Amino acid sequence: MSEQRQLQNQVRTRRISRGWSQEELAQRAGISRAGVSAIEMGRLVPAATAVLALAAALDCRVEDLFSLVGQGQGAGQWAWQPAGEPCRYWHADVARRRLLYPVEPTCVPLAHQGVFHEGRFEDRARVLPTDILVVASCDPALGLLANEYQRLSGFQILALQRPSREALSLLARGLVHVAGVHLERRGQRGGNAAAARESLGEAFCLLRTAFWQEGLAVASRRRIRSVQSAIDGRLRWVGREPGSAAGELQQELLAGRVPKHVVRGHRSVAEAVRAGWADVGVCVRLVSEEAGLEFLAVREESCQLCFAAQSSGDPRLRALVETVQSPAYRTLVRDLPGYDVSETGELERVGCP
Repeated sequence: MSEQRQLQNQVRTRRISRGWSQEELAQRAGISRAGVSAIEMGRLVPAATAVLALAAALDCRVEDLFSLVGQGQGAGQWAWQPAGEPCRYWHADVARRRLLYPVEPTCVPLAHQGVFHEGRFEDRARVLPTDILVVASCDPALGLLANEYQRLSGFQILALQRPSREALSLLARGLVHVAGVHLERRGQRGGNAAAARESLGEAFCLLRTAFWQEGLAVASRRRIRSVQSAIDGRLRWVGREPGSAAGELQQELLAGRVPKHVVRGHRSVAEAVRAGWADVGVCVRLVSEEAGLEFLAVREESCQLCFAAQSSGDPRLRALVETVQSPAYRTLVRDLPGYDVSETGELERVGCP
């Protein structure tokens, strides 16, 4: 017998892209709203007449709306190889491919979509891969964006903690939808665009989320009151990973000296200092204050989300832009220590030669 196959559909994605409710699609297709809901959730395999009616209402081909996916090799391809088995994974459709992501620590909780064990993919999906937006970013406030994004659009964010240059590399390879970058100082525009142009080589869009303060998280017991005192003092530094804007700032401050221990992410720096095995490290004000540490501001940076211009019609990306530009999101971010939302939502398209 042939392997078990599963019917996947993009009814919900197509419906949302047109701005229709389930009730409106049901009326246009001549089926019940409950039927539309059950089809979108994969609980109902539609009859041929319903398939044809939905395709006609959404003005697309049947094969654009429905496809068969096998439980085995058809589950997708690895974005990168898992460390071992069994392996829980997330899935998402990116750049016309179904990609599988080994589960890793993330600031945005998202249930795994399946388990890979003994060479087989065991489906656990409750969210369609067409409904997940993959974002690589080091922004510690990405969880706020993810919550608003799901509330306003129904889509979900898979948040991968990556520094700016690594995030751009993943975007260039078609492994994520969006890369978070903060490689330019406020008032010196062009740094984020230059880095994206170098990585992507094609037209892209930059969506501003905020300006934030980056500097030094310092243990209160050290009584350090200036950046220069932190540099000159006999302090234990916790280092930041290569490719991160924080790592570049650290190199500037320490004139090339490399700390013995290196961590990934702003929260890891704050936790190292709070736990007492480091005295100082580079991070953003938000995580430093949340950890109850002293903070010495060094500079303000421009934080933007980058995505390929050719993908801007994707309903998930359109929903992202609408969320960032929404008053509700701006209000949430305005309350965060060290975040400035005066230009939040600004959208810029950048062409490449």
